[in-house]
Amino acid sequence: MMTLANLQAYWWIIIAVLGAALVFLLFVQGGQTMILNHSADHSGRAMIVNALGRKWELTFTTLVVFGGAFFASFPLFYSTSFGGAYWLWMLILFSFVLQAVSYEYRRKPGNIYGTSVYDIFLFINGCAGCILLGVAVAMMFFGAEFTVAKGNLLDTSAPVISQWAPTRGLEAIATWQNLLLGFTVLFLARTQAALFFLCSIADSPELTARNRRRVAVNGLIFVVLFLLFAGVLFTATGLTATPAGFMPEPYKYLNNLLAMPVVLVMLLLGVVLVLAGIILTVTRKGYTSGIWLTAPGTVLVVVALFCLAGFNDTPYYPSLVDFDSSLTIANSSSTEFTLGVMSIVSLAVPFVVAYIAYVWHAMTSRPITPAEVKSPDEHLY
Repeated sequence: MMTLANLQAYWWIIIAVLGAALVFLLFVQGGQTMILNHSADHSGRAMIVNALGRKWELTFTTLVVFGGAFFASFPLFYSTSFGGAYWLWMLILFSFVLQAVSYEYRRKPGNIYGTSVYDIFLFINGCAGCILLGVAVAMMFFGAEFTVAKGNLLDTSAPVISQWAPTRGLEAIATWQNLLLGFTVLFLARTQAALFFLCSIADSPELTARNRRRVAVNGLIFVVLFLLFAGVLFTATGLTATPAGFMPEPYKYLNNLLAMPVVLVMLLLGVVLVLAGIILTVTRKGYTSGIWLTAPGTVLVVVALFCLAGFNDTPYYPSLVDFDSSLTIANSSSTEFTLGVMSIVSLAVPFVVAYIAYVWHAMTSRPITPAEVKSPDEHLY
């Protein structure tokens, strides 16, 4: 029988894996930021849109599952962040609505706006989706302006547990540390999008050469931004949960990394895999399998970051205005009974992953070609 602490840790790992999968799948958003670069090359744009069109629903579904899992396992975080940082999450939601509408109606008969308007919508979702999700995750390290008072549940006139800053999440977007992670996520997504195009688009030498250059440029920018983020994170002062309350601790996340050797190995291995995928693609002319290195590398790095944020007596959602309001996996989780029942349900996760892998293979077993996007018999986006 698992204890409550073990169930909380188990579900934090599940949240970490879902978050890592979402970060990887953001290559769809990264690819959408490249669509407008093909304004004069209609065939190149069509191949990019249709390559992404085969995958965009996986990103959207993973985002929904990630939010649902957080709601079920750590409801206090859900109510505090999703209910408090209102404008931040509404902007994220609105950008993904634009994406869904664009793929649905971009090539519909009778489209009075033309494909260009929907391509702009896809570009907006690509940029805003990556940056704003990065900002939302960065608050798990650098904190947010909220307070939590569970006793308010007994106040029938105003049973509101969490109070947020008047700007309702907009202040998080203006925080440079949060934006640093946001742009890091954006350029990782653009790098992986170019890697994805290399292995999923065929018979287009010009587009292949262009995507290889994109891997070099965006990969370099990503590495620089990631190193800056790592430097800021590992020199930051964090909070530690003690019997006397939450206390500031210099170099908190560096101390966490050194205190958890398994997480350290995961982080280093993930970084090596991402770098290997980028370097091999740039230096070996015929190499097109870089994404199969960067994908597991990304997952390992993101899972490691979630572990740094949630374990070792660390509040994964620190409050900047009231340390005692900070959220940990211990004080924000569902009950032991709820987590136990959900753990049984989670046994179906491997089957879901296997289904996603099957669908992925089925949709990419045949690379997209210029002839395909010109065929009237194909289903095109």
